[in-house]
Amino acid sequence: MKIIAIGRNYTAHIEELKNERPSEPVIFMKPDTALLRNDAPFYYPDFSKDIHYEVEVLIKICKEGKYIEEQFAHKYYQEVGIGVDFTARDLQSKCKEKGLPWEIAKGFNGSAPISNFLPKENFNLEDLNFSLSKNGEPVQKGNTSLMLYNFDQIIAYISKFFTLKTGDIIFTGTPAGVGPIVVGDKLEAYIEEEKLLEVEIR
Repeated sequence: MKIIAIGRNYTAHIEELKNERPSEPVIFMKPDTALLRNDAPFYYPDFSKDIHYEVEVLIKICKEGKYIEEQFAHKYYQEVGIGVDFTARDLQSKCKEKGLPWEIAKGFNGSAPISNFLPKENFNLEDLNFSLSKNGEPVQKGNTSLMLYNFDQIIAYISKFFTLKTGDIIFTGTPAGVGPIVVGDKLEAYIEEEKLLEVEIR
């Protein structure tokens, strides 16, 4: 399986990082070694001093496809979840300054904590609230109605370049409110009012 992530998909987050608004989805990838499951703790690595949380709605691919038309994209996922895209912001900035790829800032071990997945029929995917709290205080709140590119558009676009396979996970973008973590922090991620993910920083 592979992890594909969409960057700059919420306007407020684009603005807070002073990035350029994209004319098409921004894609990056994480290796499967980035996954953290079952509320496992995240161990702060020694190569960064500025790791940020980014909460995101996830979709899981349920059948193989490529060059998927947007009108049929909804048939390629049946479940949604929540995840955190940990980003080593200091490494990312260094790479960007040199015009280099920044996978090391996004794909390091444990950088993709994910929840269990739930049937998409449980939710209104076009108006889905999700959020993240840190140490009991809300830090990020988002709604899928504010996405620049919705789930079906994301799948159609990705599948032009990469064959999607059963079990692939797509991170669909983060809202505003990203910020740093430190050892001892506790993150909790929600879809609507249901807590689906908890991550302790050690």
